[in-house]
Amino acid sequence: MNSAPCIITVAITGSLPRKKDNPAVPISVAEQIESTHEAFEAGAALVHLHVRNDDETPTSAPERFGRVLEGLRKHCTGIITQVSTGGRSGAGRERGAMLHLKPDMASLATGSVNFPTRVYENSPDLVEWLAAEMKMHGVKPEVEAFDLSMIFQAVAMQKAGKLHDSPLHIQFVMGVKNAMPVDREVLEFYVKTLRRLAPDATWTGAGIGRDQRTLQQWSLALGGHCRTGLEDNVRLDRDTLAPSNAALVRQLAQLCAEHDRRPATPAEARALLHLPAFA
Repeated sequence: MNSAPCIITVAITGSLPRKKDNPAVPISVAEQIESTHEAFEAGAALVHLHVRNDDETPTSAPERFGRVLEGLRKHCTGIITQVSTGGRSGAGRERGAMLHLKPDMASLATGSVNFPTRVYENSPDLVEWLAAEMKMHGVKPEVEAFDLSMIFQAVAMQKAGKLHDSPLHIQFVMGVKNAMPVDREVLEFYVKTLRRLAPDATWTGAGIGRDQRTLQQWSLALGGHCRTGLEDNVRLDRDTLAPSNAALVRQLAQLCAEHDRRPATPAEARALLHLPAFA
């Protein structure tokens, strides 16, 4: 049995879900702060952030990120803040326009991949620039791995001194149409490869939609960490919309107990990810 703490990441909003999909999706700054606080109290130690305009369209506006981060630092003591630099919220370098706000972490895809209706484009020049901005501002990347090459690229960048001076943290994303499939043997191979290339690395499993719970179960069994939240999945089960991000966190906390794991506290999560203590 593995009694190690599990870092629960809550991805509260994302770029795609709208109120019409689930009224609980937090859009305004106030809603995002309140939803994160509820999830934090339910056991989330890390929040993954996208921000939206008032019309629900995605944006990378630093002003919007700044207001959310200020609220979270005030109301969610010690929570790890992670901003998205994903491509649905902006183009080119505007995707990293908020990094000067110095969140604890930021997402970093180290390569391009097909998405359901488009190419998620991450050119080598843009990846290098985002990584350099993160390092300059002391922001640790969470490498979003949609295929095997992204793991190798992240390890190469780490060895070249282009990333935050701490062990790698990788998120294996499975279940996006046209990208990495949901396959237990594939995940086990990726975890084995990461341990071979970067023995001190940490990792999280993220599944999309109905595959969210599957990835949580596999990740808990394999000693990894887990992600939940309305960005990836708007339902508690096939027939029930999730009433909040906190409800999804509580569901995952129960799953942790079933695998003899427990949610990591913010302080434990910071230590596991080699992040400084909250000040």
